[in-house]
Amino acid sequence: MQVSFGVLGPVTAWDDAGAPVDLKGPRHRAVLARLIVARGRVVPVDHLVEDLWDDPPAGAVGAVRTFVAALRRRLEPRRAPREPARLLVTDGPGYALRAAGDTVDAWRFADAVTASADALPRPTLDHLDAALSWWRGPGYAGLDQPWARAERARLDQLRLTAVERRAEALLALGRAADAVPDLDAHVADHPWREDGWRLLALALYRAGRQADALAVLRRARERLRDQLGLDPGPRLRRLETDLLRQSDPEPAGPARVWAEAAAAYERSVVPGARARLESTVGLLRSLAVTGPGGLAAARDQRVAAIDAAEQFGDPDLTARVIGGYDVPAIWTRADDPEQAARVVAAAERALTGLGPDAPEATRARLLATVAVESRGLPSTRGPEAARHAEAIARRLADPALLAQALNGVFMQTFHRAGLAADRDAVGAELVALAARHGLAPVEILGHLIRMQARGALADFTAADAHAEAADRLAARHESPLTGVFTTWYRAVRTAATGASYPEAEAAYRAAADRLAGCGMPGVERGLLPLALLCLRVWHDLPADFPDDTDWGPYAPWARPLVLLAAGRRADAAAALRRTPPPPRDLLLEALWALTGRAAVALGDRVATRRARDALAPAAHEVAGAGSGMLTAGPVAAHLDRLTAALGEASD
Repeated sequence: MQVSFGVLGPVTAWDDAGAPVDLKGPRHRAVLARLIVARGRVVPVDHLVEDLWDDPPAGAVGAVRTFVAALRRRLEPRRAPREPARLLVTDGPGYALRAAGDTVDAWRFADAVTASADALPRPTLDHLDAALSWWRGPGYAGLDQPWARAERARLDQLRLTAVERRAEALLALGRAADAVPDLDAHVADHPWREDGWRLLALALYRAGRQADALAVLRRARERLRDQLGLDPGPRLRRLETDLLRQSDPEPAGPARVWAEAAAAYERSVVPGARARLESTVGLLRSLAVTGPGGLAAARDQRVAAIDAAEQFGDPDLTARVIGGYDVPAIWTRADDPEQAARVVAAAERALTGLGPDAPEATRARLLATVAVESRGLPSTRGPEAARHAEAIARRLADPALLAQALNGVFMQTFHRAGLAADRDAVGAELVALAARHGLAPVEILGHLIRMQARGALADFTAADAHAEAADRLAARHESPLTGVFTTWYRAVRTAATGASYPEAEAAYRAAADRLAGCGMPGVERGLLPLALLCLRVWHDLPADFPDDTDWGPYAPWARPLVLLAAGRRADAAAALRRTPPPPRDLLLEALWALTGRAAVALGDRVATRRARDALAPAAHEVAGAGSGMLTAGPVAAHLDRLTAALGEASD
């Protein structure tokens, strides 16, 4: 059992299922807290006695040992009677807590704040949002010993620093208005923090509230003078001067560069110019990888840009607008199928309008777009477009064009089960290609593809390495959506490598928190219940789910098992007969596994044979693990069950 500890609030501990651990009385909690403060260092018994009592009673040393023994029983309940403790250990003259760094909220919090000093704005905001959410009250609440007060004060200072760094990240990302409410509360509670006042005034100014910004600076001067007898420091005085001049005080940083370049563009390029459309595509390409809001906006504006380009009646312009949006795609279900169909239709119209004499690179980009946006569809057009785009790109030896074409090839490598090795080869080529030519988003895509494929092949050591490589690149290049996929992969790894059902379920639910509101409805909707259903099937548990469960697009494959669990056998059989073949995507094997399990349970030999035949090519894979999002266990186990149900010998 892995125990986690919380001291950002009352001292507590949780087991690996998230349930509170009974730590007994206040002295037990104080001993645990004192060892947490030591952060793995040994605390001699006599020091513990001094730290627990102002006037230690006779027998205090024995009492401390009793407290430690009781804590050990609570923290390691499965430890054999004479087995040495692994968590709260005896070391020389005292005790130490040998907890992993990520299992104590205060340790994680301090590490997160330290890391934020040099991080880019987007990861800083994401990490500090998470870190600040760990606080449940004052640090070490309920403990009033000097060492506890000192540690509480240290953590409070770190928390104030985190609040201010989070505000700086919001300002750097152009979200000044979002920073104002928390900063307002921050300076009200901590009026001596000059950085808090400075950031609040700057946020108000950038949100278009110059008068309010100047009023905040006057209030800061009054508070500092009345409460501390101090005048504002030079940064606050300089800020006030800049605001009175209506000059953004930020030195020549990204915000000013952006504003000046945008103003110059606005002056120089007439509103109806075609160049604006092509510039817009470049902007949308960057916007799509910045996070949830950016991705959704880019998706909508991309279609609007294509519509605007078509109004010029120039197929070449339309082709450039369509093909210029070469945003790497990893998930095989479209976020908006209707929009994807409109993009494909526009690309086909552009191909027709350009005719056979069009530049090959232009044709390849349009064909790659068709291949990517036709993901999951049964038509032969998508695979055909992918093959043609790849052939042209290889002939032209254009790295960026080849990367776009290979993304289309990846999206069309799902015409049958068992193709993880093929996708792994695509991912490997993308990684090598991108590393040679400095194509960071493509390199991230390649690592994510290999993470999925190696997971499908049960090579989790390699999959781990690719997940870590993707995370490193994403942090360096501000690509926060990458973390959604690597977080889910780690939940799959937990499920696939021997974790209990409660441990795996907890990992999936934690990953779902990261996915919520990510701007990828094609990924998000129905995924958590589907993952839990696959987990139940693998663990031979009934599909007990609330009636209002939103299965999203996966309802046809979930319904027979859910109805069976509810005792509605006839309805389940009817639902199974209506279940279509799964889409050609990353969940192909998992959905066939669900169909096969329902078919066996219902004695439907036709459906059982269909599932067996469909899964047979993937006998060496882990069902669903190739998605990086869920797993229903080894395909071989499903094939054994299906073959046995048919009364046939297994190969």
